[in-house]
Amino acid sequence: MNTRFILSFETLVVKLGSQSPLSRPDVSAALLQPYDLLYDSAVQAFYNSDYEKVVRDMEGALSSHREVRRTKVRCRLRCQDQFPFDEAFSDLRFFDVVLRRAACMNRCIEEKLGTQSRHKVSEDVVQDFNRRIPYNFLQMAYQKLNQPDKAAAAAHTYFQANPEHVEMGQDLEQYKDLKGIKEEHFVDQEARPHQCFFTAAGKLYDKGDYDGAIASFEEALVEYYKADEECRALCQGPQKFEDHDHLRYRYSLHELVSDHFTQVLHCEHECVRYLATRPGRLSPMENYLPLHYDYLQFAYFKVDKLEEALQCALTYLLFHEGEEFMTDNVDYYRGVLGHDGKPQEVRTRSGLERRGWFEDFASSQYYSGICVGGPLLYDSVLLVQNSAALNGRQRVLLDHVISEEECAELRHLAHTVTLAGDGYKGRMSPHTPNERFEGATVLKTLQYGYEGRVPMKSARLFYDVSERARRIVESYFQLNSTLHFSYTHLVCRTAITGQQDHRNDLSHPIHADNCLLDPDANECWKEPPAYTYRDYSALLYINGDFDGGEFIFTEMDAKTVTASVKPKCGRMVGFSSGGENPHGVKAVTSGQRCAVALWFTLDPLYRELERLQADEVIHILDTQSLWDQSLTINPKDEL
Repeated sequence: MNTRFILSFETLVVKLGSQSPLSRPDVSAALLQPYDLLYDSAVQAFYNSDYEKVVRDMEGALSSHREVRRTKVRCRLRCQDQFPFDEAFSDLRFFDVVLRRAACMNRCIEEKLGTQSRHKVSEDVVQDFNRRIPYNFLQMAYQKLNQPDKAAAAAHTYFQANPEHVEMGQDLEQYKDLKGIKEEHFVDQEARPHQCFFTAAGKLYDKGDYDGAIASFEEALVEYYKADEECRALCQGPQKFEDHDHLRYRYSLHELVSDHFTQVLHCEHECVRYLATRPGRLSPMENYLPLHYDYLQFAYFKVDKLEEALQCALTYLLFHEGEEFMTDNVDYYRGVLGHDGKPQEVRTRSGLERRGWFEDFASSQYYSGICVGGPLLYDSVLLVQNSAALNGRQRVLLDHVISEEECAELRHLAHTVTLAGDGYKGRMSPHTPNERFEGATVLKTLQYGYEGRVPMKSARLFYDVSERARRIVESYFQLNSTLHFSYTHLVCRTAITGQQDHRNDLSHPIHADNCLLDPDANECWKEPPAYTYRDYSALLYINGDFDGGEFIFTEMDAKTVTASVKPKCGRMVGFSSGGENPHGVKAVTSGQRCAVALWFTLDPLYRELERLQADEVIHILDTQSLWDQSLTINPKDEL
């Protein structure tokens, strides 16, 4: 086929569809008002203070927007069924199906909505609806009309997609205090069912209600696959060719169709990201779909339904083939049942489709419920509590990591080298106004040692102790690659006298170390400004002679405490840095609490620069025997 085409593919199929008498839309169908015109009318009414018209037109715009979307989905799915691609077909048959399917979609949509060009909107309007801007106008209009229940619902819906909007957050707090406003008024009117069921299932799972969790996770999967099918159907329409000059676009039919389907495939690929991303967030939830099956296989195990547990475990392995912990679970289920199973299946509009799943409990043996740790490397180190005893995953509590003498030397070092606000951009009270924070890095301490302001032996101890902690964490959690320092900090927090009465805050608020904790969404977002490259964390305590200051783990709600650790000399708590381990520090109400805080990464690109410089200094000291005063190499050059 050598014919050249000036028309884009979508223009071509529109013309083909319009040539058939069957493609002419029913004039009576063109009653749906374009949502961009209604939106513009509502905005103009708002600035004219006509709030009843704002509500009428804005609600109409939202309704029109939903109807356009529903119609496109229904028509495209119906036409895909009507004109399927055969397993074996020629080029001619392929193009015939493509064009007939496109004509069918155009005809169906125009029968429902009228001429499609009436419903084409600008990218700015599309973005406004994606950001839920109409609900901001609605909440203000309902407020002016003295309808606080509807204003609260609109405000809540807007805030879910715009959590950084400070003023809306304040408005929501005011709505909560209004008489007659109840919790059920705060409804997300644009909530995605699959995410709602997933969140509800996670809460039931955390409470130990495994039957309830199973029902909600299964419902979440049904809704997920439905949403996935709809998202992919929406990709079947006209595509953007951003890299092409439409005025010079002259390609053969093969090239034209190829370009179109390349864009469609890219769009369908983005559906995975879209469905796993909550409104208002930049990044998707990691391993979102596989995680359903991970939870389900353990929940089914807990209610003694091993057939279903095996199905879900096998489905998970479709996503993460050979994953060791899930493979072990599959072997266990097969051994108990005495037979093999098949991955779980789900019935969708188009028939049976396999579905599968993820990793969250990556190092745990589910059927025993215990995470078995690796060697502790040092004879003196004592395992106090493992993950199970700490009611979580990837956690450990150790004692005697350092001796009393080493604690005393580090405390003396801290009193000399730490500076107020170090590590907190100079802020002396970064987390609470009731305590003073001081800190020092390894490199700074070595510099003090070189300058004679502290004994070099003490500075070297800080370096060696942090390396000891790194090796223990790397070994205990059985990591298959080197754990690198991301940041090392000798930090003390001191209760400020006269500011401790009636304290109800924390010394360090509940947080996670590599993601942004979102208790309302029961999620932790791995995106900036979080240190997303951090993988493991540890806190090595060097004293316990103070009041308060307990280290606590919580649930994702940042309220329910799952474990509490009382610091003392030589005690170390280690854990993975993700959302599975929200943690904080209770208020220090008297005295000073000091510790070596350590964060690690598995990515060598994010190694701590100061640590690398400190390594060079230590290398010079070790190789040149520079412990006396006759220095032949100036380690300060490295500092």
